[in-house]
Amino acid sequence: MKTQYDILIIGAGVIGTLIARELSRYDLNVVIVDKSNDAGNATSSANSAIIHSGYDPEPGSNKAKFNLAGNHMFPLLAKQLNVTFKQFGSLTLAFDDEQVATLTQLAERAKQNCVPVQILNRDEVLKMEPAINQTVKAALYAPTAGVINPFNFVIHAMENAIDNGVTFLRNHEVLKIEKNVDGYLITTNCGPLFANIVINAAGVHADVVAAMATKIDWKITPRKGEYYLLDHDTPHLTKHTLFPLPSSKGKGVLITPMPSGNYLIGPSSEFTNSEDLSTDAKTLQKVKDDAQQLVPSIPFTQTIRVFSGLRASSTRGDFIVEYSESDQHFINVAGIDSPGFAAAPAIARYVVEELVRPLIELNDKINFNPYVQKYLRLPKLDGETRNKLIKTNPEYGLMICNCEKISLGEIKDLFKRSCPPHSIKGIKRRVRAGFGRCQGAFCQPKIVLLLAEHYGLKPEEVLLDDEGSYIIDHMVKEKR
Repeated sequence: MKTQYDILIIGAGVIGTLIARELSRYDLNVVIVDKSNDAGNATSSANSAIIHSGYDPEPGSNKAKFNLAGNHMFPLLAKQLNVTFKQFGSLTLAFDDEQVATLTQLAERAKQNCVPVQILNRDEVLKMEPAINQTVKAALYAPTAGVINPFNFVIHAMENAIDNGVTFLRNHEVLKIEKNVDGYLITTNCGPLFANIVINAAGVHADVVAAMATKIDWKITPRKGEYYLLDHDTPHLTKHTLFPLPSSKGKGVLITPMPSGNYLIGPSSEFTNSEDLSTDAKTLQKVKDDAQQLVPSIPFTQTIRVFSGLRASSTRGDFIVEYSESDQHFINVAGIDSPGFAAAPAIARYVVEELVRPLIELNDKINFNPYVQKYLRLPKLDGETRNKLIKTNPEYGLMICNCEKISLGEIKDLFKRSCPPHSIKGIKRRVRAGFGRCQGAFCQPKIVLLLAEHYGLKPEEVLLDDEGSYIIDHMVKEKR
């Protein structure tokens, strides 16, 4: 017997999971599908983690509208989803008279976008951030900019949606979409699904998905950004996010103090294909050179990882949030590049209230709970509380990840939740095991055995990330 969903969402990144969470407020049968092995496995897991203030987008654009509204939603949303959010503010730096004039223009744009900013002179900038290049002339200070843990945010949003009744189907790649009398037949690699309304939030693949159902006048043109991640023992560089002046390619190479204590430096910006996550020495050198224009003293010897991510830019140059040309029951949410993370909560609410509500009756769910179940974070507990917990359950005293101080008990707790990890990186993104200086050299073998034991697998069947990403070819000797 087939299940006819009211709404099917394609893509479990920050946009898809927040739409799912918004829809979980209502008595609906909602399913979200993703071709990956987890929520937030693509763009949402490899970005700058910035909650932009909103001064930069073109006034009147979707980017301007949703950035401002989304920024205002983050303090409460982060609390509800039990995610660390730091509203440090940002500084956009100018180093000559021409750039200072551009700052004035940005300040005027900020005023049009209703974003509070202030132009600081050289002395004020250096008093605020002494490590900045001494040739700085001025800066645009945006106090409402912030940073967030993007992995936790997306996964917790997905978990909260599941706790409120949404179905999440992993490893479901959409192959074909057909309109029928009951709505849509969505063919996936795991079989057919049926839905009255389809919401396309497929990120860098959104144009391919949209073209399965309707004609489109836009394309996704992925941009790759390469980053450095510095250890959280790095000497203090900046409390604020530091930007150069924005350009046609984006906001440039920035320096971001992460909630975890690490520094994130990047990204580059180059057009590529939808699968290219490579890094190269030439591009990373350019990122390094650009960053050192802002802060010359960056100790790149503290680098513990380099990586890249893709941004789903569109040929329209703005967010696409609209009904499809041929049918209102197919909704496209595409081209969500920067400032997409900051805008995501507002986009999700708009999709539900302005696009979905006219199509289907939305009755409030009496037992909707906006709060995710609390996560236990051992390093955040005081010594007395931690010792009591370990006496109650000794597994909280067994360290699996020495770099990030993650215990066996904390990892086992993940398997009891509604959106548990199915891979090594799934655990890494939830509790940071493997995120430290050794990058999993110490803890990864233990995590392989934990996943194998929990899911009844052989160690060589355990996944690093998505389907097929096995890291063990065969066992050298039998486990004792």
